[in-house]
Amino acid sequence: MRAVVVWWNLDGSGQTLSALRDSLEAEGAASWERVEGLCLKLWVADPVGNRWGAVMVWEREVPPVGSLPANRAAELIGSPPTVRVEFEVEAAVAGPAWSALVPQAEG
Repeated sequence: MRAVVVWWNLDGSGQTLSALRDSLEAEGAASWERVEGLCLKLWVADPVGNRWGAVMVWEREVPPVGSLPANRAAELIGSPPTVRVEFEVEAAVAGPAWSALVPQAEG
């Protein structure tokens, strides 16, 4: 598995966490639901550091950025992420609270 962490420092961008959150709520995350190889995508906010970002976990190699759904945050902020780092996932565990958050498939 691979993990990718991206974030934008919003200082001087003219964008706010509140506006990005509103956009995510209004437009949803549906375009990411069927991306081949994507295990999980989390959108994250850091009010203290004035940063917005995402954490993505991929089954295997990370697809080229151009083959993924439009990066709405980059469009709204007007620039690519301030930081983009990629890691090899060595191990993962889902705690007991995870099952309450993620609907389980029937069958």
